[in-house]
Amino acid sequence: MKKVILTGDRPTGRLHVGHYVGSLSERVRLQNSGDYDEIYIMIADAQALTDNAEHPEKVRQNIIQVALDYLACGIDPEKSTIFIQSMVPELTELTFYYMNLVTVARVQRNPTVKSEIKMRNFEASIPVGFFCYPISQAADITAFRATTVPVGEDQMPMIEQCKEIVHKFNSVYGETLTDPQIVLPSNKACLRLPGIDGKAKMSKSLGNCIYLSDEADVVKKKVMSMFTDPNHLRVEDPGQVEGNPVFIYLDAFCKDEYFAEFLPGYQNLDELKEHYQRGGLGDVKVKKFLNKVLEAELGPIRERRKMWEQRIPDVYDILHEGSKVAEKKAAETLNDVREAMKINYFDGDFALN
Repeated sequence: MKKVILTGDRPTGRLHVGHYVGSLSERVRLQNSGDYDEIYIMIADAQALTDNAEHPEKVRQNIIQVALDYLACGIDPEKSTIFIQSMVPELTELTFYYMNLVTVARVQRNPTVKSEIKMRNFEASIPVGFFCYPISQAADITAFRATTVPVGEDQMPMIEQCKEIVHKFNSVYGETLTDPQIVLPSNKACLRLPGIDGKAKMSKSLGNCIYLSDEADVVKKKVMSMFTDPNHLRVEDPGQVEGNPVFIYLDAFCKDEYFAEFLPGYQNLDELKEHYQRGGLGDVKVKKFLNKVLEAELGPIRERRKMWEQRIPDVYDILHEGSKVAEKKAAETLNDVREAMKINYFDGDFALN
């Protein structure tokens, strides 16, 4: 069996550092590992329309922003197929068939759907398309016969629901769909990066993000305003590192070599944490160090993005060609699904005659 990756993002705007540590950096690592036969990275514009139906122009504009962030982070179109979801109509048909295998009650129990509905204040006015997007996501994954889905922790319930659909389809119609496996970041700090305000989740709608494309002065301003330990009022006070966003970010981004370069008084992050916990280390010093760490990580990404911004026609060509490759692959799976369901009425072994 081929080893295939499918992953992607909704084009709701520029991507932030939570996306980077949660899945983007892992995608680049897997892409460059040489361990996978095919890699598909989807810009999920159809899913974005489920809560932006009245503003399609916003989704359209954001597609290029997401593509620029992909390329800036190191996604290589020679190794990975980047495509636009709505340009692969087979995904819509697969979604329709899968809807018959899932109950309303099961979708309502999905924790990710629950939290998204609450965050968007949908309550009783949930668009049907938004409510069903876990089923759409299952179509996306299975259309490309993905064996591996590298995502953030918040997407685990979605992958579990996809696996349920795969098992249900295969039990009813015979072994047809591939059962995917989730890959989470190995660094626990990367599972869910908090916002700079200390909120549990970094979110564009909450305005607590550091974007991959933010200029250096913007990143510095955001870092210096970050929430820390509210009881660490004076430098000499003992501080808490657990749940402290500044140290969570350092856990996610810091490398030992950064200490020799930016903070030579310490050998590693453990030493810095110990000093903070016993007192005598101020938040400003730690934040300045974090800012230098982030600049070391984000600076090259920012420069690559600026380079691609000068080549927008090439970016569109990458998306166009990738979408054609993706549609061909999805069409093969859809044909297998129709055959398994015995609804390929005019061709194949079950044609009407």
